[in-house]
Amino acid sequence: MSNINWIFENFKPALDGLTPQVKQKALEIAQQLMKKGGISEEKAIQQAIVEAEEWFYDSEG
Repeated sequence: MSNINWIFENFKPALDGLTPQVKQKALEIAQQLMKKGGISEEKAIQQAIVEAEEWFYDSEG
């Protein structure tokens, strides 16, 4: 998780409204997306937030 800070710093307002679990999951997903390449930081964090919220709702039943 070496590059996780760039996401948090650049997109703090987008992440502030998330629960801690969803925020952490979004950061993990965004990092994975950036490792794959071919996606901007902004798109990665937007997609990661959506996926993390879906993950959270699915896990909550």
